[in-house]
Amino acid sequence: MNPDEIRSWFPGTRDKVFLDAACVSLLPRQADEALRQLSDAFLACPARDASAHHIALDRTAESPLREAARLLGARVQDIALIESTTHGLQIIAAAVPLARGDNILVGDIEFLGVAVPWIPRQQRDGFEIRVVANREGRLRVDDFAAAIDAGTRMILLSSVQWNNGYRADLAACIDLARRHDVLLVVDAIQQLGAINLDVGKLPVDLLVTGGHKWLNAPAGRGFMYVHPRVQERLASPAWGYLNIREPAQGWASYFGDPSIPAVRAYDFTPAARRFEIGGTTNYPGNVVLGAALALLNQVGIDAVERRILQVSDVLLDSLEAVGARIVSPRETGARSSITTFTLGGGVARDTQLLNFLLERRILISQRYTANVGGLRVSVHWFNNEDDVRRLADAVREFLSS
Repeated sequence: MNPDEIRSWFPGTRDKVFLDAACVSLLPRQADEALRQLSDAFLACPARDASAHHIALDRTAESPLREAARLLGARVQDIALIESTTHGLQIIAAAVPLARGDNILVGDIEFLGVAVPWIPRQQRDGFEIRVVANREGRLRVDDFAAAIDAGTRMILLSSVQWNNGYRADLAACIDLARRHDVLLVVDAIQQLGAINLDVGKLPVDLLVTGGHKWLNAPAGRGFMYVHPRVQERLASPAWGYLNIREPAQGWASYFGDPSIPAVRAYDFTPAARRFEIGGTTNYPGNVVLGAALALLNQVGIDAVERRILQVSDVLLDSLEAVGARIVSPRETGARSSITTFTLGGGVARDTQLLNFLLERRILISQRYTANVGGLRVSVHWFNNEDDVRRLADAVREFLSS
């Protein structure tokens, strides 16, 4: 892994210290070129006719499906393309049967998007949302275990918390969910693309992610993993014509056959793609996500993770050396690519520092949930040691002013 070469793929790093991939990340040149090629196809319709052009556009889904499966260690047939993490959670909220007397578990420090899709359903269907309290910014498996009873149907969990970077013990969560026969739904948007998550080794039931953070594809596209054991247990919330198996003669010939009626028995795919919208979709998102994932897989997620944690080590030492207090977990198993810190003088003081940094084109964020959080720094594979030292030097300058 050549850090300088990788940095050259991201021109957005040239004029700023960009340490905010946990918000919206930068696009690599390779994904930009894929988008330009698609734009040229839209301009010119290079195919024989518009029908062939449309079919080619539909096939832009093949690359992100294949690359997402490779990144996750999954089968392609267990991946569905979605518009965003929120869209994936909405699909699950519509697909999982819940009724009065049932309950689902969610941590108190989760990003609000994890909880929001369930609140209207709770009001309508009468099930209970049980909130599991954090302990010093950590959502412990023991606390989820204490909240489970015979009515529990699901655990909702971010694999990495957005506000402090806490990485959950997914192996223990999977074991807990399987022992109680409840679904484990994982929001992985703050992990995938930075820290390895192999569903062959960590077989979560359902996983959702958008592409605009650590996957470097900020174009409204993401993916969803559906474990084979639950695919037939869930009802697809919507059906479109692309949820149907492709006709043997191909779509162009199929649409040209006058004898085929609109209303008939269709052969729907049993794969995870039956959870997709099933119609004309986000083709620009397909090519950007596919190219970004291919680049990530080319380098290798293990190499990316090592690089991120190496630079994060420098970040932690540098911030502590200038007097900042680290909010994020330090233990190896709970660390991620997010490091949150505070000056310790209250929210207003941290906000002053944030504005001081932004004026100097050092981009980080300020994030909280349930009184957990602070100033959030996102180290990605395009960052280097100079980036984090420049941040620390600016914090020192602020404290001495």
